[in-house]
Amino acid sequence: MEKLEAVATLGQTELLKPARVRAALAANDRLKLYLSVLQAAHTHAASGDAPALDLGREFAAAGVKAAWLAELPVSAFREGKVLHVSELARLRTLLGEDLRIMARPLEGEGGFDERVDHWSAWLDQLAPDTLSADELRALTSGKRGKEDSLHLLVMDLHKAINHLAAELSSENIDGAHVWQIDPADRTRIAAFMRGVNQTRALKLQHPGLDTAATRDGARLLLQNDIGTNDAHVLVIQVEEAAVTLTYSDLHRRRFTFFQSLLCEIGASWSEPQARTSAELNFGATYYVGTARFECEDDTRLCAVLEGIGARIVFLIDWNRARKRLEQFVSKTDAVAILAEAARRRVGHMAWLEAGGEKLIFGAMQALGADYFRIGDRLDGVMGTEKARAFVLEVMTLANAAMQQHQPLALVADDTRLLLARYLHRHDEFDLLAEHAAYCHAMAEGLRDGLAHGHARDRKAARSFAERAKDWERRADQLVMDARARAEARPRWEAFAELVETADDVADALEEAAFLLSLIAADHHQGWRGEVHQSMQLLADAVLGAAQDHVRAIEIARGFGEGSSAEDHEAFVSALWRVLNAERQCDVLLRDVRRALAEHVSDAATLSLSTDFAQALESASDWLLATGYGLRRLAFSRVEVGQ
Repeated sequence: MEKLEAVATLGQTELLKPARVRAALAANDRLKLYLSVLQAAHTHAASGDAPALDLGREFAAAGVKAAWLAELPVSAFREGKVLHVSELARLRTLLGEDLRIMARPLEGEGGFDERVDHWSAWLDQLAPDTLSADELRALTSGKRGKEDSLHLLVMDLHKAINHLAAELSSENIDGAHVWQIDPADRTRIAAFMRGVNQTRALKLQHPGLDTAATRDGARLLLQNDIGTNDAHVLVIQVEEAAVTLTYSDLHRRRFTFFQSLLCEIGASWSEPQARTSAELNFGATYYVGTARFECEDDTRLCAVLEGIGARIVFLIDWNRARKRLEQFVSKTDAVAILAEAARRRVGHMAWLEAGGEKLIFGAMQALGADYFRIGDRLDGVMGTEKARAFVLEVMTLANAAMQQHQPLALVADDTRLLLARYLHRHDEFDLLAEHAAYCHAMAEGLRDGLAHGHARDRKAARSFAERAKDWERRADQLVMDARARAEARPRWEAFAELVETADDVADALEEAAFLLSLIAADHHQGWRGEVHQSMQLLADAVLGAAQDHVRAIEIARGFGEGSSAEDHEAFVSALWRVLNAERQCDVLLRDVRRALAEHVSDAATLSLSTDFAQALESASDWLLATGYGLRRLAFSRVEVGQ
């Protein structure tokens, strides 16, 4: 007679509960493995010659060693809508036995008896080696609706057993309900709970993170109730110097997100397996995977457990946050924002609690039609990087406000001010700065090319001309972007006009780069000495003007009510240097012409060299014109008369 049965005959059923709970938890692992095997059989049969899914880690985690069961998916095949499964009779017996074991601690509680009896009888009437599509769905579906399934029953039993385990706990270690553990387990449980408690406050009042721990033979078992979702389960096994974590999730993106979080602390993941296909589960595919951590000592093992514990909170309401973020940024960026919020230990729950998307929509509406029109997405107006940075700052603001018990109205006000600052500092001036960067790159390349003898190096000159053409095309695209925005938003008109003027700078410099490539192709006779020196001085002056143009834009970016007199003085000084450079270039152009007339006799060289110098000087003219436009625009921002 089994020891459990012996105790039961004595009427001491309460003494049986801890052992029955441990047995139920082990049965839960096996039941989920059996369902995975059936799903693997269906997938293999549906895909023909594709290799069967590797469930090796799942077998190890469940403690099952059965060659026939591991080989079952490979032998499965379909005949019409019927799935042929060898050894199905043997598998259905195991399903029935473990279902009874799992339900035993809950006898007479929660209305489970009737459901267990129903599914036990249903298993008994299955054919010995075939499953219809409806039968496979009834076994493996994890979606709640009008119909029950064996999988749903297992999930409900698991949740109820976790609650029972908490009630049975003989002690509490930093919030974890524990019973029948070894002395060495205490430090490991404490390490896990240290991580959980580091970030617990981020979930606010949301349910979840309850932890139960017990020992099952050689293994320490830790289970965490992530939230309210039935299919959202996390089980940790610690055996000797290894940690194995089994994680299941209805959402593939959240599964991938959690994988990335645990990879930061050294997780080695198995390939995620789908418990049910979209066909079988009405589109709600259920994913399961196993992470393993090999630890060289107990210090490393405790660090791993702490790291896992600290990251669980970021799974709570993750999918709800992702969907709301996708109203402002792309799907990829939404996940990236949530990942960065987790790394910063900010999370997303406070943002959701403070209003979520309403915070950002309210801020966009407050700024008005000059910035946002109906249908505009945040990243479409601000750009991807700034939209991501802004949303992260909003999440940080919301978390700080929630932790300090500040009113929600303050979070909304801070969000509006933050968005105004982002749009004031960035956006239009970013476009100007990017265009100026292309102009600066071309001016610097021309100056350096002359200094390094590219006028006589055909390959180097041609290579730079090709890069300059690419930069000029990108600068043209910025002009088109500015024009398109000006058509939709009146405030963009002045910036569009300014970028159009600046684009003449880019055109002149690209033309100079092209001419230099022609000069390098055997049209550089007489360029040594005075000709080269005068050309170099002209290129130096143009580069200096381009550098001051970049400086002026960066200073103007910060103009507003908070700008200082020193900022204004630095801005004006930069523009004066552009003016002086333009005048200097007029003089230097004449010096170049004089040198060419004295030292160059070849007609082609003379023509190309003159055009090259003229293009450089023309760039300085357009830099000055752009500077005047920038001055008018910048001073209008601080309400200074012209």
